[in-house]
Amino acid sequence: MSNIGRDRNPTEPGRGVSGHGEYVPKVDVLSARDVPLGGPRAMTVRRTLPQRARTLIGAWCFVDHYGPDDVTDTGGMDVAPHPHTGLQTVSWLFSGEIEHRDSMGSHAFVRPGELNLMTGGYGISHTEVSTARTTVLHGVQLWVALPGEHRHTGRDFQHYVPSPVRVDGAEVRVFLGALAGDTSPVRTFTPLLGAELVLESRSTTTLAVDAGFEHGLLVDHGDVRIAGTVLHPSELGYIGTGSDTLTLVNETDDAARVVLLGGTPFEEQIVMWWNFIGRSHDDIAEAREAWQSASDRFGRVDGYDGDRLPAPALPNATIAPRKNPTHH
Repeated sequence: MSNIGRDRNPTEPGRGVSGHGEYVPKVDVLSARDVPLGGPRAMTVRRTLPQRARTLIGAWCFVDHYGPDDVTDTGGMDVAPHPHTGLQTVSWLFSGEIEHRDSMGSHAFVRPGELNLMTGGYGISHTEVSTARTTVLHGVQLWVALPGEHRHTGRDFQHYVPSPVRVDGAEVRVFLGALAGDTSPVRTFTPLLGAELVLESRSTTTLAVDAGFEHGLLVDHGDVRIAGTVLHPSELGYIGTGSDTLTLVNETDDAARVVLLGGTPFEEQIVMWWNFIGRSHDDIAEAREAWQSASDRFGRVDGYDGDRLPAPALPNATIAPRKNPTHH
């Protein structure tokens, strides 16, 4: 069940100011909903973005969190060829291994601590299949919306392995943007941050961040306090712009793991439907028709044993742009 946009910041009255007169940012808590992924051989993921309360955090527009799944029970991940437009996909694993193939001819493996980033501007297609070497599958799948001037950019695929850095009681792996003195070389089209942090038990970690960014903190395991609000596993805490530091407190006796996302506010309204991002209903309809007719727009994925995923039927109503609420 999704408890959309709950505010658990206890700074009342006078929200935003602590008892010591210090600024405390408001935290919106976004809870996950279970979503089947990938057609008839679906695995279930926990989706915290998008939802009614929030469409975007920076240009991050999609957050799926899955596992730990014993693939002998669940069957693992088997997502047949499917298309994307107007976005970048970010694959990040905590355990297991996923085989990636795309219509650029890329054949790569997603492994823990290694970033796979695929750009599907005008159009790309790919497959994602957990390998026979996988016993427990666990990770996140993230999407980044491309800005209007780049949303028809060409296909691209990048692989990067960040080195861990230490900050206070945390081990940090920065896969996009800059944090904790480390910078990812991977290209993005808007200012972004993406990092995994493993927090030692009962530790406090303070991070210098860009005050022009809004941030989202996804908890994988553990109970983690940020700005006076405790986030539990699978919850995503949203903080608006204006904070130049973030302090994370692991409230548990075991290590906790989180994924920190951030970026400058994405001012464009987007239309999201199935695997497509556009700016209008017509953009989506054109992309769907191109996929259904097997046009050259999305290319062909070789090496997958099975059929392509068909696009679902368009809704009867016009697909409207998604807009973020004002964050107070």
